[in-house]
Amino acid sequence: MTDDPNPAGLKIGVALGGGAARGWAHLGVLEALEERGIVPEVVSGASIGALVGAALAGGRLDALTSWVLDLRRIDVLKLLDASIGGGVIEGNRVMRAIEDILLERDIGELELPFGAVATDLHQGRTVWLRSGSTIRAVRASCAMPGLFPAVRHQGAWLVDGGLVDPVPVTLCRMLGADVVIAVNLSPYRHRLARLRRPPAAPDDTVAGQVRREESSYLERLQAMVANLFDGDDDADREPALLDVVSSAINIMQERVTRSRLAGDPPEIEIVPDVQDIALMDFHRASLALDRGRRAVEDRAAEIERLASGAA
Repeated sequence: MTDDPNPAGLKIGVALGGGAARGWAHLGVLEALEERGIVPEVVSGASIGALVGAALAGGRLDALTSWVLDLRRIDVLKLLDASIGGGVIEGNRVMRAIEDILLERDIGELELPFGAVATDLHQGRTVWLRSGSTIRAVRASCAMPGLFPAVRHQGAWLVDGGLVDPVPVTLCRMLGADVVIAVNLSPYRHRLARLRRPPAAPDDTVAGQVRREESSYLERLQAMVANLFDGDDDADREPALLDVVSSAINIMQERVTRSRLAGDPPEIEIVPDVQDIALMDFHRASLALDRGRRAVEDRAAEIERLASGAA
């Protein structure tokens, strides 16, 4: 590796796609790229890609990686503050944790040019977030409909950017990238988690009736969220409600991604094999990172040509 981060003299950008817990693969991709002499100078992201991208642009990638590698399933559950408002998960606990990692800064103050994609909920248009609060931009870009509440920004309600631009290549170019490396987590092959219902208490006992009465709405919401973790492949089992929502969004995003990348193809597309990682499997970061590194190895020849200036 030379002293010049990009010896080919190209301004290299990364467009990091959405994919919930699969997005930890971005961390492995970025590590492997750096080992091969590819250091991004421009960053764009959608959904979880916006979170990782903000960490990269703000010099906080190591802090984010250390945090996610320490996450256990119980830690993820504790971060999910269920609600009865605009989303099943309020998102305050997890965003407080993210704020401690990213450190609140204006996007214009970050070390690298950065932009996040969000969706205007009422108009259905793409919104590029290139200024203002980094934390608020990340929160808006990650606001998956039905799971996290919409975010109010400049008079509009914003939700997950992956709905309209799952891998924001065009935004990356607009921010100044000469060459774009896109990380696409969208190819669709999703396992439906079976619906896990808690065992019913006996109807003919007082204890059973008390337990049912003490089962709060919040606890039932948390049980629904738990269904979004890794499940099984039993096709005969009824899928969980939230898993149906997430799968429907995944199907839509995969098709939107195809269209977007056909219209503005990146110079290199990296596609980690993360389809067996479920929506909320944030505790499986080690596996996701490994898959990201492997995906870079699969494109090693093209990446080496890019690093040497032959691309």
